[in-house]
Amino acid sequence: MRQFSKTTSLLVAIALVASLAGCGSAGSTSQASSQSASSSQSSVASTEPEEVQTEPEEDVLRIAEQGIFSAGGTVITSDGTFDVSNYYTSREGSTAHVDHANVLYQIPENADELPMVFLHGYGHSRMGWMTTPDGREGWPNMFLRMGHSVWLVDQPRRGEAGQTSVAGTMTTTPSDQTWYTQFRIGTYLDGAFTYNEGSQFPQGEDVLDQFFRQMTPDTGMDNAAGDQNIDNEVVARAVAAAIDEIYARTGQDSILVTHSQGGMPGWETARYTDHIAAIVAIEPGMAPEVDSEAYTALLEQQIPITFYYGDYIGEEFTDVPAASMWSMMASSADTFTEAYTAAGGISTLVHLPEEGITGNDHFMFQDLNNDVIADHIEAWIQENVQA
Repeated sequence: MRQFSKTTSLLVAIALVASLAGCGSAGSTSQASSQSASSSQSSVASTEPEEVQTEPEEDVLRIAEQGIFSAGGTVITSDGTFDVSNYYTSREGSTAHVDHANVLYQIPENADELPMVFLHGYGHSRMGWMTTPDGREGWPNMFLRMGHSVWLVDQPRRGEAGQTSVAGTMTTTPSDQTWYTQFRIGTYLDGAFTYNEGSQFPQGEDVLDQFFRQMTPDTGMDNAAGDQNIDNEVVARAVAAAIDEIYARTGQDSILVTHSQGGMPGWETARYTDHIAAIVAIEPGMAPEVDSEAYTALLEQQIPITFYYGDYIGEEFTDVPAASMWSMMASSADTFTEAYTAAGGISTLVHLPEEGITGNDHFMFQDLNNDVIADHIEAWIQENVQA
């Protein structure tokens, strides 16, 4: 039996309270006007309620339902027999629920578009999608306004899905500068973080403090040894279970939005569910190899795919240390797209600078123009994805 929690939006209650308050104010004003009918005009004017400034209706985001649940995973059991007389220290014959995904979701009042599932990348959790380091809206709010429900995944062994069947080790070795450079935001020179020319990444010490504090370790990796291997099958199976659960709740297939390392298990997810409507891959580590099991599953299900890459990619960016590495990784999307479209599938490759959208790094969904990119993705969805 599926068990999950639901939280009904407070907006309905707030609106009801506001409505009741409005009725009370109107009644009081009417009574006061009646009692002061013979009073001077200035006295009557003093009873008029002050004008209340309200947000335009189109800016209000109304949530019909929200909640959180876990999906997929497994249960492991230790050897021996549980000793209840020594319950606090005994671990023999005990179970652990591990390797699942954790999903936070919101469904807007007018959910007339397909659900969107967001899968984060390496060193991150769903928090990276939800906000920006300078406090602006993240993509989930933007797509909610467009009519999509949003389902934000913490992949197995990360964030709120930290229970793991594999014992990892943490490290306290500092690495902010490494990832900052790899993410093509800029680099670190003369004791200060720099920004690539024309960067759309929000700037300021407070912003960087918030950005770096989004990072979170993988509980199943040997971080102390520099091991960055992630079990793509474990992640893919859990994400597939989440997508199947979403289908059970909504009756709709999901658009899977992946980022970076999340792109690798994202491709594999199609092997374990047939409820993926499309995949939007934001700078995935690599595209699936042609004729691999993931490639075959994607093609058999005719899943539309689009790749999005930002700026500062290519050998011409000699002052961007990670530019050539990202050029190599992006070239795999060219190979995939050529084969996939030749075989009858839909695959598009979007390099944002070629669209006139410049200055974007690996975290384009946190950049100052993240709304422009969200609109571009929505236009692709409307053109290529069947509801």
